[in-house]
Amino acid sequence: MLAETDVVIVGGGLAGLAAARRLHRAGVPWRLLEAGSRLGGRVATDAVDGYLIDRGFQVLNTAYPRLGTLLDTDRLDLGYFTSGVLVRKGDDLLRLVNPLREPTGGPRTALAGVGSLLDRLRFAALATGCATLPASRLLSAPETSAEMALGRAGLSDAFIEELLRPFLSGVLIDRELATSSHVLAMVLRSFARGRIGLPAEGMAALPRAVADPLPADLIALDAPVAEVAPCRVRTQAGDIRCRAVVVAVDPPAAAALLPALATVRMHSYTTYYHSAPEPPLTEPILLVDGDRRETVANTVVLSNAAPTYAPTGRHLVATSVVGPTAPSEPAVRAELTRLYGRSTADWTHLTTVAVPDALPAAPPPQGRLRKPVTLGEGLFVAGDHRDSPSIQGALTSGWRAAGAVLAELRAG
Repeated sequence: MLAETDVVIVGGGLAGLAAARRLHRAGVPWRLLEAGSRLGGRVATDAVDGYLIDRGFQVLNTAYPRLGTLLDTDRLDLGYFTSGVLVRKGDDLLRLVNPLREPTGGPRTALAGVGSLLDRLRFAALATGCATLPASRLLSAPETSAEMALGRAGLSDAFIEELLRPFLSGVLIDRELATSSHVLAMVLRSFARGRIGLPAEGMAALPRAVADPLPADLIALDAPVAEVAPCRVRTQAGDIRCRAVVVAVDPPAAAALLPALATVRMHSYTTYYHSAPEPPLTEPILLVDGDRRETVANTVVLSNAAPTYAPTGRHLVATSVVGPTAPSEPAVRAELTRLYGRSTADWTHLTTVAVPDALPAAPPPQGRLRKPVTLGEGLFVAGDHRDSPSIQGALTSGWRAAGAVLAELRAG
């Protein structure tokens, strides 16, 4: 059976949904095929016994530019985290915050025993520059690894190892900080300019909001694609003839459909979810390990930011470990006892979520973070492997791919 449309989008993650939104806005006929039973790709939430369990610890940054094009973030009813971090060093919990967001916390941050005062001043200057300089200037700067860029900013080894490596490893899913300095600049820019939050209904509310304006009859779930070719997509239900194909699936699946694509290495991490009768902290703030134990990247009481993540009278703690090898839950629990400085014996282990293909690796050179989305012969590709490895990158790549499709269709 041969169906017809102008554009077929393969994949219903954020990139595919962003592409569909732009095509729909332009009035171009399209269809979206998603192999799974839900939309959202790597952004997903499961409701389990009154808890909201995201598919790995994820957050939404309000500074992502593409969000405003696609949705009103107020509709997500975001619960926000403190713009800062707690650092465990021995018997001390040291609190460092963004003084622009919390001016009263500035003096305490300046005196916090992580690195030196000069370190903190230099890092503040680095973050301020990333927040205020034009993005084009940041992306035209000489490129190196994130680790080397931090060293070149004059930051001491102690400051990097006790604060920045554990914090950034959880953001970049890269313990080695081998990620491009251009990606680092964009990360620091977004953290300095935006707020970090969780939707009241879980992170899955984000793809739902992006998809909401789209006609449901143009989206097919449980519709795996076997093959793509110029002007044709092959499915189990038959072929679809079209003028353009946008492949918007994860890099491994994209490479299977488009063998000409270069292989993309993926970073992995694991998130452990625990229920606690009392919150180990009352503040919605990320806690990282400054003792250089290198087991836990970060841990946070999610329900402090978004109470809807846990049933009444309980609290949800998410703890992430970077890398393909996940320690046992008892080993993680022992680290949590040390990090929070209190017993975790009365905590309940809810589940452990492994995310083997969490983010594409982005070592230098990444240039201006925008790889081609046009492959020729009516084939296009989208995903955060074509842009920055982030929610923003996924949305932007889908928007760019749809723009390239529109340009080609109009030219033809």
